[in-house]
Amino acid sequence: MKPWIAAIHAYVPGRSTGTDGRPLVKLSANENPLGTSPLALAARSKAVAPSLYPDPDSTELRMALGAHHGIDPARIVCGTGSDELLNLAAQAFAGPGDEVAYVRYGFSVYDIAARRCGAEVVVAPDRAYGTDVDALLSCLTERTRVVFVANPNNPTGTYLPRDELARLHAALPGNVLLVVDQAYAEYLAPEDDDGGMALAAAQANVLVTRTFSKIYGLAGERIGWATGAPELIAALNRIRGPFNVTATGQRVALAALADDGFVQASREHNCIERKRFAAAIEALGNHGLSAVPSKANFLLVLFEGALTAGAALHGLAERGYAVRHLPGQGLPQALRITIGTAAQMDAIAAALRHLAERAG
Repeated sequence: MKPWIAAIHAYVPGRSTGTDGRPLVKLSANENPLGTSPLALAARSKAVAPSLYPDPDSTELRMALGAHHGIDPARIVCGTGSDELLNLAAQAFAGPGDEVAYVRYGFSVYDIAARRCGAEVVVAPDRAYGTDVDALLSCLTERTRVVFVANPNNPTGTYLPRDELARLHAALPGNVLLVVDQAYAEYLAPEDDDGGMALAAAQANVLVTRTFSKIYGLAGERIGWATGAPELIAALNRIRGPFNVTATGQRVALAALADDGFVQASREHNCIERKRFAAAIEALGNHGLSAVPSKANFLLVLFEGALTAGAALHGLAERGYAVRHLPGQGLPQALRITIGTAAQMDAIAAALRHLAERAG
């Protein structure tokens, strides 16, 4: 095994069962609590010949994405979730002796993507659990080849405004690729557009990645896409899997993309329930609980009182709920909790209140 592969800590997905194997309500993976678009489910029920390879270029899906977002389909590449594309971006432009940078508390796949191609990882200090542009820029060297920024950020939910993202890009050398990971972008209000798509359309060194796993409710199908300059897309096409998006996946993604009503309902539900849950956590401030302001479909809840994150994790599991504890990402004092249904969020809030009061 190559030493840089041996240094990788494998990705750990959110749990869906207790330590005893008992199924739990899964609020640990940021899946859509409203499920999947009825149009996508109907498309999935139609027979697809499993003996035939899928369209290797996801042509129809790329055309639909282009029409939906106003992008030339030739500037789009599809992948096995956005995870594949994040890995390919590092692989195409970095290697042994190079550096890949991201901000502390960034998505754990960035570390894997960098190490997988033999590059060195550079982690910049955060600002209030979010991206600090100046700190990130101060970490760059002549060996930097790729910079990853998730916006909104996972696992903290923080958001980098348009002017700050533009400032970051403007300060980067032309030979450094800026990857803007917009997995949660559809949860943003229109006025919160970070300008990443516009940068990818105008600049040669910006790649934007998106996914159908979150608001579209297609996590089980593994469909992502990216857009950028033709040279960037050509590089990713050189090394991606030749049939990386299944025929069923392409079909259901097409249907989901057309269901604007489902996306809007999911966004509105998330906004309402996230606000209610944040208020419930704020009410527990005297017990040391607080929440990082979030633009995504989850809250990062901090435990800085008698109730620890580990104890809360165990207590919620006893009550039937799985949430995400992230000590491996430097967040032993926090739980990332997906925004679920109204009833689920009320139950989580009540459980946390009980646990906090019992802890003193």
